[in-house]
Amino acid sequence: MAFDGIVIANLTRDLKSKLEGGKINKIAQPEKDELLFTIKNNRETLRLLISASASLPLIYFTQTNKTSPLTAPNFCMLLRKYIGSGRILKVSQPGLERIIEFEIEHLDELGDLCHKRLIVELMGKHSNIIFCKEDGTIIDSIKHVSAQISSVREVLPGRTYFIPNTTDKADPFTVSLETFQKLIGQSPTPIQKALYQKLTGVSPMMGTELCYLASIDGDHSANELSEAELLHLHHTLCLMMEEVTEGRFTPNIVYRQEEPVEFASLPLTCLEGNEYEVIKFSDISQLLETYYASKNTITRIRQKSVDLRKIVQTALERNYKKYDLQMKQLKDTEKRDQYKVYGELLNTYGYELSGGEKELCCLNYYTNQEIRIPLNPQLTARENSQKFFDKYNKLKRTYEALTELTQETHREIQHLESISTALDIALKEEDLVQIKEELMEYGYIKRRALGGKKPKITSHPFHYLSSDGFHMYVGKNNYQNEEVTFKIATGNDWWFHAKGIPGSHVIVKSEGKELPDRVFEEAGALAAYYSKGKNNDKVEIDYIQRKHVKKTAKGAPGFVIYHTNYSLIASPKLELSEISY
Repeated sequence: MAFDGIVIANLTRDLKSKLEGGKINKIAQPEKDELLFTIKNNRETLRLLISASASLPLIYFTQTNKTSPLTAPNFCMLLRKYIGSGRILKVSQPGLERIIEFEIEHLDELGDLCHKRLIVELMGKHSNIIFCKEDGTIIDSIKHVSAQISSVREVLPGRTYFIPNTTDKADPFTVSLETFQKLIGQSPTPIQKALYQKLTGVSPMMGTELCYLASIDGDHSANELSEAELLHLHHTLCLMMEEVTEGRFTPNIVYRQEEPVEFASLPLTCLEGNEYEVIKFSDISQLLETYYASKNTITRIRQKSVDLRKIVQTALERNYKKYDLQMKQLKDTEKRDQYKVYGELLNTYGYELSGGEKELCCLNYYTNQEIRIPLNPQLTARENSQKFFDKYNKLKRTYEALTELTQETHREIQHLESISTALDIALKEEDLVQIKEELMEYGYIKRRALGGKKPKITSHPFHYLSSDGFHMYVGKNNYQNEEVTFKIATGNDWWFHAKGIPGSHVIVKSEGKELPDRVFEEAGALAAYYSKGKNNDKVEIDYIQRKHVKKTAKGAPGFVIYHTNYSLIASPKLELSEISY
């Protein structure tokens, strides 16, 4: 989610406690829309990262130092000139706006004490960092906004800074019941949407949370709310704002299967449940650094795998169409045996025909039922019989050829679906190397000349330790599935796989011991989690000792057969900690 006013309030409180009275020691501009301040306060050195990126505006304390360009940009040089050794007097947030303002004290060229304002606006694509005089006159900004870009407000040197009108939004700290009833109660939009459209600093997620806390369906139209419901909703808002005012923040990230989906400074009770996991933080900066690091990793991997996904998806769609066509053609061959029976019965009863008949009615000695055989009146019984045998032979040849083709197409679809699942499992860039290598090996990607050398493989299977101390290995892709099953595992180890769907091979090293029931449950949960059924509530898992698992003849890597197995039902979840290689 984007920064909302409540997260900004949490940040402002954190910044006030750590920065007020601190001295600016260093200012850097590692990116064109990003600043990195080094501040010393109470014998502690802090790094404050401020980004006005349109796609990812943020501000938080970080331990990471970034490399600055050899020549500092003009805005950075300007800040160094005025506030390079300045002292931060005050950190504030106007209302619940997505704005943080720093009041900074410094000495001018004559040694006189002066004050400047550094205003950070975290407003999505409109984000900016604006440097002003004490009276609000803009000295410069990290992004210049002219009248050609915005008709609402110019952000240029010499102009007066002001917060643009937020389209009749009310301040949630001060909004009266009467104003609230007018703004929300007269809106035709869904309730949760009306809340974030009419109240400053309230995000869509917090709008949903307010409805949930008030036990109101947020998808209903706001103008359908009764007076009592509006009163209750306003009271719920006041209680939430009371928590913000008193600083009772609970920074938390909501994860869904290891992927961060939301963060907030207040509990998101609307997302609590089996599907989600909530991790709480004591510090909002730590939360933001963790959230965006995780989000960036997932986003980067998805971007890196876009081309591979496109190749796999295109090949899959082509094969789906081919398979459907082949199955229709195969269905058309189902009449072949009927033509054979027609031919045989004509050879048996054809002597009864005198010529010119359009059909023969006779007893089918295969079923002991009467049958009517259509005839060409211009042909003799023998010629009609031969015609039916010709049709039978043609359809038989078609059936035999199509049966092999459909099996081949089905195997290719299974192979591509397994690669697609492997792309979903990939967490790091090195995990994509083996997948790309497999796509090259099977002709989906043209192999470029690399001096005859294959790329270095640094990705390894997942390695977990069960609650009872048994080692578990999980393949991330087909090559690794082959590795864990036929290289890492021995005959008496246990093998797990999601039934009938693409997924990882999971191996439990038994070390000659009998496995407790809990180990089977944990291994089944891993097999369900690393499969195409990851988002299902329950997944059926096949498990068997490794010695009963065999490679398929001429099959793709990681494809196996087994004839006797046990089954269990598992919930896709990841509760074990991975062991590093």
